[in-house]
Amino acid sequence: MTLQIGFLVFPRVQQLDLTGPYDVLASLPDVTTQVIGKSREPVISGNGLVLTPSTTYDDCPPLDVICVPGGSGVTDLLQDAQTIGFVRKQAAGARYITSVCTGALLLGAAGLLEGRRATTHWAFHSLLEPLGAIPTRGRVVRDGNLITGGGVTAGIDFALTVAAELAGLDEAQAIQLELEYAPAPPFNAGDPDVAPQAVVELIRQRSAQEFATRHRIVAELSAVRR
Repeated sequence: MTLQIGFLVFPRVQQLDLTGPYDVLASLPDVTTQVIGKSREPVISGNGLVLTPSTTYDDCPPLDVICVPGGSGVTDLLQDAQTIGFVRKQAAGARYITSVCTGALLLGAAGLLEGRRATTHWAFHSLLEPLGAIPTRGRVVRDGNLITGGGVTAGIDFALTVAAELAGLDEAQAIQLELEYAPAPPFNAGDPDVAPQAVVELIRQRSAQEFATRHRIVAELSAVRR
């Protein structure tokens, strides 16, 4: 039976949050992938890449896997009733509910993290608990049928984990080898625990305004939860 795997797309999405996992999961046998937007009009990612939805909220078939990527555009979606309603509806029948990076915050806004372990980008990790989650650091965190990936590049690790769940270890490893995914970065700066402190502070400064906006919205959502 063909599996339906759907990826949310929206203005200012972090393109690698979407395209990294998409490339992995679209390589599985017997899957159909959907890129889902409010409309079929192209959207512009956070770094300017144009992405075209293949279906809309209204036309999207029931999904076996729903994946919500992150990006600066997530901020607008945290109070977007149409998007939250779509995610809730699809999650109710999905085999796996998933996110990459700050897409987890949208799952939280939809009430899908309540009492469950989840992760997100390190700079926004503190926003998980007010959304009902049990914040858990990790490249990939699983709690039942909820699978969340950390920031951006963790989406590839996340997708390989999902691939193994859907098609078995051998198939997931075959995809990894086909993609020659054997990361060997030139710097040991991919995690705040090991990156130079000055670099960590630089990223905190760059994300400070966005963090403040999201913190305010999440506080409002948290107050409603209570």
